[in-house]
Amino acid sequence: MKLSVGLKVANSLSLTPQLQQAIRLLQLSSLELEQEVQLQLETNPLLEKIEEEHGQEQPEQVQQEVSERELSDALNADHLPTELPVDVEWDDIYSYQPTSAERPEYEEREDNRQAQGTLKEHMLSQVNLLHFSSIDKLIAYCIVDALDDKGFLAVEVTEILESVQHLLRQMDYVDEVEEDEVLVVLKYIQRLDPVGVGARSLVECLTLQLEILPTETAFRADALALLKYYELFIANDLNRLLKQSGLNTTQLKSAVELLKGLTPYPGIPFESKEMDYQIPDVVVSKKEEAWHVQLNPDVIPKLKVNPFYAGMIRRADQSEDNQYLRNQMLDAKNFIKSIDERHKTLLKVASCIVQHQRKFLDIGAEGMVPLVLRDIADEVELHESTVSRVTTNKYLLTPRGLFELKYFFSSHVGTTSGGEVSSTAIRAKIKKIVAEENPCKPLSDNSIANLLKQDGIEVARRTVAKYRESLHIPSSSDRKVLI
Repeated sequence: MKLSVGLKVANSLSLTPQLQQAIRLLQLSSLELEQEVQLQLETNPLLEKIEEEHGQEQPEQVQQEVSERELSDALNADHLPTELPVDVEWDDIYSYQPTSAERPEYEEREDNRQAQGTLKEHMLSQVNLLHFSSIDKLIAYCIVDALDDKGFLAVEVTEILESVQHLLRQMDYVDEVEEDEVLVVLKYIQRLDPVGVGARSLVECLTLQLEILPTETAFRADALALLKYYELFIANDLNRLLKQSGLNTTQLKSAVELLKGLTPYPGIPFESKEMDYQIPDVVVSKKEEAWHVQLNPDVIPKLKVNPFYAGMIRRADQSEDNQYLRNQMLDAKNFIKSIDERHKTLLKVASCIVQHQRKFLDIGAEGMVPLVLRDIADEVELHESTVSRVTTNKYLLTPRGLFELKYFFSSHVGTTSGGEVSSTAIRAKIKKIVAEENPCKPLSDNSIANLLKQDGIEVARRTVAKYRESLHIPSSSDRKVLI
């Protein structure tokens, strides 16, 4: 074996820090990107935001300068006019209020909404107004503390009794509390607002609400009789239910309608509803029969290199301070370039997705076409992993709602004509079929599969069941109504 020295030319991919930064920024959501930009602004003195520049004087500023000049000239004159110019106008202080005949597009209103308390706070405020003894009030506190989010009593009465006795022993109270005392206090609480709170089951909750209704309420007695046989009602056993309850079909239907008007879970209105708001990264709008795609300007950071610090950099200076400024300027330029590349890639991918899913934008979910990452990657000449990063946690605002870019990718199912249909479109068709079915005779999964086959979609019964469960649609037996 002979050793020799030679030169060899070869191409290799080097994952530079700039490339790593670009890849990391590509997969960040709009909120995470805002946090990253804020971090860079705090750590890099050569990076700054572009503020809105006002190159021309605003009319208000010009008018103010003219008024001040007129006022100065008038005060310096030999004689004073009857009316001196003022530097403010009436409308600047007293805003104009539109009359009821006008309909402004946007009207400022005072936000007079009040923060709603929790269920337990609401119940304790009522308990404190009752003329309870100290022992009864302690029992009421333990009962309220044991309520769950739905307003039901989550523990047994014996557990409430044990908790009360334990607290009394800590306070050196020698007498024992009986279970009947707990039940009496519980009945008081169950009739507070909202009625039915503290119930131990759904049937008890509905029964409490029916009992407080006036006795002359239509079909009140029929609804109470129906609740006694709730097992048959849940099992949809109509014949046995009519026979044992002694009701006819008309009475049963009216009783069911009365039950539907009650509140099954009295604690639900007190739950804190925290909305998960998402800011769109891309906006799609239709103009002149064509779909236009653009980035949301509200989430695009506007950055630049600080000219003051950049002017302090000297070419031949090798001092530590000068080298620091050079490195920071290089980092700032690379960061701005990475942000720009991120936005270009996002717009390119989003535009390609919209081009494929124009039918979805026109008619809805039934128009969704099959689409995978490879299809977009081949068209925009990017790697699949890059497209996956771009579409993760990025949202597209369309006239049909706000969707994550991942939503537009779906598997496909073959059709009888040899084509393909998206699984999202099949789900939309199943949802539409179930919505239009006869509730007294709901369609089985096999029947739905046959209806889809008539539309040219070859899908098995178990596939229909899988799609139906993903839509949280109950089975045909659970969807069947009594009357």
